[in-house]
Amino acid sequence: MAIALLVLAAGQGTRMNSDLPKVLHRLGAAPLVAHALAAGRALDPERVVVVAGHGAEAVSKAVAKLDPDAQIALQGEQLGTGHAVAQALPLLTGFEGRVIVLYGDTPFIRPETLEALSESPADVTVLGFEAADPGRYGRLIARGRDLDRIVEFKDATDKERAITLCNSGVIACDAALLADLVGGLSNDNAAGEYYLTDIVAAARARGLSAEVVTCPEAETLGINTRAELARAEALFQTRARAEALENGVTMVDPATVYFALDTYLGRDVVIGPHVVFGPDVTIESGAEIAAFCHLEGCHISRGATVGPFARLRPGAELAEDVHIGNFVEVKNSILGEGVKVGHLTYLGDADVGEGTNIGAGTVTCNYDGVFKHRTTIGANAFIGSDTMLVAPVTVGDGALTASGSTITEDVPAGAVALGRAKQVTKPGLAVKLFEMLRAKKAAIKKGA
Repeated sequence: MAIALLVLAAGQGTRMNSDLPKVLHRLGAAPLVAHALAAGRALDPERVVVVAGHGAEAVSKAVAKLDPDAQIALQGEQLGTGHAVAQALPLLTGFEGRVIVLYGDTPFIRPETLEALSESPADVTVLGFEAADPGRYGRLIARGRDLDRIVEFKDATDKERAITLCNSGVIACDAALLADLVGGLSNDNAAGEYYLTDIVAAARARGLSAEVVTCPEAETLGINTRAELARAEALFQTRARAEALENGVTMVDPATVYFALDTYLGRDVVIGPHVVFGPDVTIESGAEIAAFCHLEGCHISRGATVGPFARLRPGAELAEDVHIGNFVEVKNSILGEGVKVGHLTYLGDADVGEGTNIGAGTVTCNYDGVFKHRTTIGANAFIGSDTMLVAPVTVGDGALTASGSTITEDVPAGAVALGRAKQVTKPGLAVKLFEMLRAKKAAIKKGA
């Protein structure tokens, strides 16, 4: 059956006390809404619609980066979940299949749970959970899996509030039926809102079927405050670390390693303490990341070693057996097989051929204040310590730059390039200068 995802992401999130829309706050180095989209993507949906409201421009921009095929529906005035779905229905015109309604601030629902919703034979299916503390959740009035209706806490009787089977808000329904049911919603309730949950009672009144699919309470965790976001981050990291260990990754001190939503690690990767993964990092099997490294937007091949105290930024591509040492930063650069960059170096917008050695203190001077320029270094070259490579510039295969050189012109293959200023030595002048400076210091102290 064809699937469409409808993600509700219009809320302001006033309890976050933030100018940023709630669904754009980050969890695992990704916006909250990215987690809902990632879970739903596992179902290979035919259509994806995100309902934006507060901060719609920012939400739309973020969603476009996360899923270029997703469409945006605008909810100008927040009048409840049913009203939000109504704004999205025009974008589902012509779709024949099952719609799953998700929430942009509920990041932990698993693809397996969504699959169970998609395969339910009922006309309307609701995701529920047994709550340890039901609090102000809506209650599911059900007999086994058969669902009669959903009652919001504000409208529930004391007897209904004693029920522990609670509503997550996630609903699956045939697209045509969803449009029909939503069209008949009323806002005659304590909050004056159009509740999507009321479609259950409406369906049952027509003699249609409704059922509950359950999941662990932890999957339904919603984010409404900074404190809840922090707890969610801790939960996300705990799960990510456990999954990495299960998949054959070695971590010296797992509690100090931080993952992003899309971090990919191959088997037998070794990670030292205090390593942080930003978005879009792939590390192939057998690579090693030493302590105190920060990585984002990079690809690290088999046998490569990184760190300690290294930073890889977006566009860093490390081939097999590359070595990146301490206090090295690499950005938008491709390093060939066996390249060695031992320490204290910045490589930005560079192509480095296989077997090349980059000495300490090397900098690719890639930015002229307006434009970025590229540096090309051939295979098996040797870049001496403290070399400034002023891009655009090319150093050929097997070439060598002398330590302390500023290279502003291309270096042919096999050549040696020296770009130092002439050293001038003044015998005895240091003694005279120190005497003069000490006398000046003493005069200042005396005057004070």
